[in-house]
Amino acid sequence: MGPQHPASVGILGGTFNPPHLGHLALARHALDELALERVVLMPAHASPFKPAAPDPGPEHRLSMCGLLVRGTPGVSVCALEIERGGDSYTVDTLTAIHASHPEAELTFIVGADTASTLPAWREPARLLQLADLAVAARAGTTREEVLASLRSVGPELTGATQAHAGAEAGRDGHARAERVRFLDLPVIDVSSSAVRRRAADGRPIEDWVGPDVAGYVREQGLYRAPPGGAS
Repeated sequence: MGPQHPASVGILGGTFNPPHLGHLALARHALDELALERVVLMPAHASPFKPAAPDPGPEHRLSMCGLLVRGTPGVSVCALEIERGGDSYTVDTLTAIHASHPEAELTFIVGADTASTLPAWREPARLLQLADLAVAARAGTTREEVLASLRSVGPELTGATQAHAGAEAGRDGHARAERVRFLDLPVIDVSSSAVRRRAADGRPIEDWVGPDVAGYVREQGLYRAPPGGAS
């Protein structure tokens, strides 16, 4: 989390396999729209939910995240989940951050498609007690679908979300509104799987991941199709 102990922190988690400019745009937008002091990319050591995909390993993904955000004010990378090892559960990560920085107000930043799966996560109600939720638009997933899923976890949260008003007690005992926010951000048409396919085909990926990450992928020989195999 860094030595400055910011009071308001956004957590953008994921496998980041690889990280791309859509991730950076989301981090920068959340930083501005939610008036956060910092947004951190939190690459998972291993996702318990995503199917297996060609993975160069957590250390490579961590390095690429660092290259993606380099020089971006207010955006950084945290290695907490990678250092912890094993499957990465968001509730465990938020619990650890809250224990070490109890004064911090946490916001978990997530795409609408992922937010709609929240009831299947480990201790989803506890997760929403530890952090507010900021939801980014995703093609194929509506706000109504997200709200319907969250309603099964915390009906009071979706009520506040739909009205975008009302207040409830925050972790510091003060009243706070809008525990769930929908970010005013256009759908970003780029995905890590598409980047991997493009890299495996030997096509340029700079426009999708930026020159630093693209250079790293090239120099390290990541995501190459196996000789004689399909991409």
